[in-house]
Amino acid sequence: MDTKNSLSWLTLVLHWVIAFTIIGLIGLGLCMTNFELYDYYDTHKSIGIILVSFIALRVVWRIKQGWPVPISNYDKREMLLSKIVHWILIVSTVLMPITGMIFSGATGHGFGIFGFAILHENINPSNSEETIPLSQFWGYFGEISHEYLGYLLILAIVLHIAGALKHHLIYKDLTLLRMLGKKI
Repeated sequence: MDTKNSLSWLTLVLHWVIAFTIIGLIGLGLCMTNFELYDYYDTHKSIGIILVSFIALRVVWRIKQGWPVPISNYDKREMLLSKIVHWILIVSTVLMPITGMIFSGATGHGFGIFGFAILHENINPSNSEETIPLSQFWGYFGEISHEYLGYLLILAIVLHIAGALKHHLIYKDLTLLRMLGKKI
């Protein structure tokens, strides 16, 4: 169980696995789209789908545990910003894989986990190199949502890291050390 003095091993594992995986997927996603690295799309989608189970567990765990108790009393505006950033992180990590699956599925590309198809590609029977979109609207919605949620997530991650560093370097409190597993 999470307390003011320590966080459970499950909280720590879920936080760090999701954090590093999301950051890696964002980096890979930016590289894929900016440099047209189409060979990595299946890997990106597979890891994203696997991550869904960790994200779901984290949401259930966070509902059960509540938010971690602050180590000290902080300014009300800072506490509000912290809550907003944490909510953006939780909600966007849930929505990123959902919008990615909508995007990939609706555009006819399908998705799965390392070759195991969950939703098969919608291949054009007269041209096996071409996919047929299932829905132009949902494909566009998924693409735009996935892209802009990604940018929002990048901003929230930067603010989250900045907050952690502020706690450690300016306030010199134990917030970051507690997140690294130290009992305080």
